[in-house]
Amino acid sequence: MSSRIEQLIDEIEDYIDGCKYQPLSKTNIIVNKEEIDELLRELRMKTPDEIKRYQKIITNKEAILNDARSKAEAIVNEATIHTNELINEHEIMQQAYAQANEVVTLAAHQAQEILDNATIEANGVRAAAMQYLDEMLANLENVMTTTLNTTTAHYESFYNTINGYNEVVKANRAELRPPEVEELLKEVDYDDGAEESINLDLL
Repeated sequence: MSSRIEQLIDEIEDYIDGCKYQPLSKTNIIVNKEEIDELLRELRMKTPDEIKRYQKIITNKEAILNDARSKAEAIVNEATIHTNELINEHEIMQQAYAQANEVVTLAAHQAQEILDNATIEANGVRAAAMQYLDEMLANLENVMTTTLNTTTAHYESFYNTINGYNEVVKANRAELRPPEVEELLKEVDYDDGAEESINLDLL
């Protein structure tokens, strides 16, 4: 069963794959800022929970080791009690020592085996959890880097397009009002001002 972070990463990848390309481009896409922000916001909120979950898995290593220690101590204690019972029987003193040593040795081997297996299992769980978390964060980093690059390219293309339109408007205005027309308009403005001044004087 996949985590919510994996689902979000898949949703972001599907969203990016579903975006339309910009005109005349096969690399730049048009991104809806609100939709991608919502996905990234949820991803940012879910990441701490996922990290805590894997930290809990790693913490279980200590529980496994403690359980192994408890079992080992119980075996040793049982062996010690059995040894003391054998020693207390005077008639089988020598046999008690031999059996006691054998029981203690066996218990020590069993305890060491339990500890070794528990350590191997705990380290395996920890390594798997750390590897999975690293892969998840690497995927997240790739998605965010791709999104940032795509957004930057989109705004640069938008700026260049608007700037090009602005230059076309300036050129069109210049064609509509060449220097000789500008001079003519200035003369008309001057004549209108002079006529108005004469009329005012007559009044």
